[in-house]
Amino acid sequence: MTAEYRHMHFLVEGQTEEIVVDSVLEPYLQDRGWTITKSIVTTKRPAVGPASRGGVSSWAKLEHEIRLLLRNSDIHTLTILFDYYGFPSDSPGMRNRPTSSAYERVEHVEKSLVSAISDTRFIPHLVLHELEAWVFAAAEQIGWLFAGTDLRDRLQKDVDGAGGPELVNDGLDTAPSKRLTRYCAGYSKTNDGPLAIAALGIDELRSQCPHLDSWLTHLDARLN
Repeated sequence: MTAEYRHMHFLVEGQTEEIVVDSVLEPYLQDRGWTITKSIVTTKRPAVGPASRGGVSSWAKLEHEIRLLLRNSDIHTLTILFDYYGFPSDSPGMRNRPTSSAYERVEHVEKSLVSAISDTRFIPHLVLHELEAWVFAAAEQIGWLFAGTDLRDRLQKDVDGAGGPELVNDGLDTAPSKRLTRYCAGYSKTNDGPLAIAALGIDELRSQCPHLDSWLTHLDARLN
């Protein structure tokens, strides 16, 4: 734990990501020595009335938000928490992704985002393939919430078949969020998912999700 002040800001895709930061990531990062702030991406800024928040349809909108935040010299590290599945197709790196593993493809996009922003404080994280992959990692814990169903077994079967929760794929009908709603009509994205992830805990989540683990390791290194 460092005595030096370190301010990390999370720009997140929506309410679910914000809740997971609050309940899972922020306590861990604060214990490591970070001071955390967060905001949900602004998707529309009307001339009158409040801005619309959540989701993003183009890189230009996201880039604008990132650059606005980086004007704040108090921010030591700016990160984003967005799904790789459905990430704007016009974003840097998306159109020339390598034909290789999912890990290499998402890392290619993240590195391209860093190059485009060109600020050493920017450390993006795109969740492979979407935040619900972390719920798949918590198959046992989500099973506790839906006792008497086969939800745990169905999620675990998918994880085993894919080779890990981050590799449950990103098809329109087979992405983790689509599977969850198909397997369990009562599943709540903003309630059940974050509860299960929090019950799993950050250490076990990291052990199952190499891409998440790599990002947190990078953040740890920035404290030194």
